[in-house]
Amino acid sequence: MASAIPRLDPPHPLPLPMSRFLWKRPFSSRSPRSVPKYSGLIKPRNRPWWSVAPFEWRDPYHWMITLSWPMFLLFVGGVYVAVNGVFALAYWVQPNSIGGSTHSFIDAFFFSIQTLSSIGYGVFVPNTLYAHVLVAIQAWMGLLIFALVTGLMFARFSLPTARVVFSHVAVVCPFNGLPTLMFRVANRRDNRILEAQVRVSLFHREITEENHVMYRFYDLKLLRSETPSFGLTWMVMHTLTPDSRLYQKSPQELEAMDAQIFVTLTGLDETVSQLIHDYHIYRIADVRWDMRFVDILLSDSQGRRYIDYDRFHTVELEPSAPPRYSIFP
Repeated sequence: MASAIPRLDPPHPLPLPMSRFLWKRPFSSRSPRSVPKYSGLIKPRNRPWWSVAPFEWRDPYHWMITLSWPMFLLFVGGVYVAVNGVFALAYWVQPNSIGGSTHSFIDAFFFSIQTLSSIGYGVFVPNTLYAHVLVAIQAWMGLLIFALVTGLMFARFSLPTARVVFSHVAVVCPFNGLPTLMFRVANRRDNRILEAQVRVSLFHREITEENHVMYRFYDLKLLRSETPSFGLTWMVMHTLTPDSRLYQKSPQELEAMDAQIFVTLTGLDETVSQLIHDYHIYRIADVRWDMRFVDILLSDSQGRRYIDYDRFHTVELEPSAPPRYSIFP
């Protein structure tokens, strides 16, 4: 059973006639983020920041866009050092090619940095035709490199992203007398996702009559699959009727089928007016049978209602479930 959480006074009411006493309490910094867990054939969503996908020479743009920010900065820094190192070695090969230098590799390296970035302090200058040619080539490469890095930085910053959190677990409990699969979704940002749509699919292994092993997606019909404005929370529900792929399937049977519940959410971010999307994967082990989510719509001492996101992932036993109650006969 969930422990009682003290009520907190809201900072300010929303200026909406129907919701002026409803405010959105932000997620606690102590609350863990929803991290999809991996099993089966579906790729894991979140990887460590140091994880790097294999480089594809025919698609370098996608590879650089999908790098984590730390790895992207390390990659750009590595290219910067490598290019300057190659040109420094080329300058160092010819003695006295750099005026004002002691003919050391360090001087050649810093002269290369000044040339690539068009600094030109005036202490080091090209002293031979060979050095002038290298300077011309490096200055041209510097224009290309800085243009590419600027474009990549802009592309990474301009990518539309969704800050959507899914409940850590899904539950199966009665709803209007029928067993129903439920999970929660919430918008972390203080804005709305317009024309939001949720799609839930059951992904599992099956064997055909010809003994072919296949992995397939089957859509699960939702009680409500779209909403015109998604700003707070959303309880997504799928009723386990005879036409459901989950009907009369025990957790053990679903585990044997390598089943996973795949959830996608799309919508239009009202702030940037761009299409955003997110997804989450529930393993069968992430589904809690005969349990329900605790209420997150609470009231303060003055009767004003607010949403407590600290209880967003909390579940409790279904009180209507008799001893040894099972959703699946």
